[in-house]
Amino acid sequence: MCYSFAPIKAITGRSGAGIDVRLTKDQIDAITQNMVHALIREGTISTEEPGGVIDRLAEVFAEDLAVEDQLNLEVREIMEKYSEDLARGDINYQEMFRKIKAKLARERNIIL
Repeated sequence: MCYSFAPIKAITGRSGAGIDVRLTKDQIDAITQNMVHALIREGTISTEEPGGVIDRLAEVFAEDLAVEDQLNLEVREIMEKYSEDLARGDINYQEMFRKIKAKLARERNIIL
């Protein structure tokens, strides 16, 4: 299973430019392992069970990404109602997607 991040600004910093970042479970595990080991080395956290911390952090990370994936799916379903307007160019797809997603996230207290 792959999880996705919301589009992030490209390095160029162009307004609205972004890329979708997809992460596999192995990538999430590697990221969380690196984070936990770095925090331990810096003395920010201490634990007798780094493996348990890594596993729990990876779980939380994956759950959070899954929530956002579900939100994106719901936004796409809502936007299907506007497919004719989008096809005619009357509505900017990306702008509308962001607005609907932000509105749903606010209503559901989801922090993006």
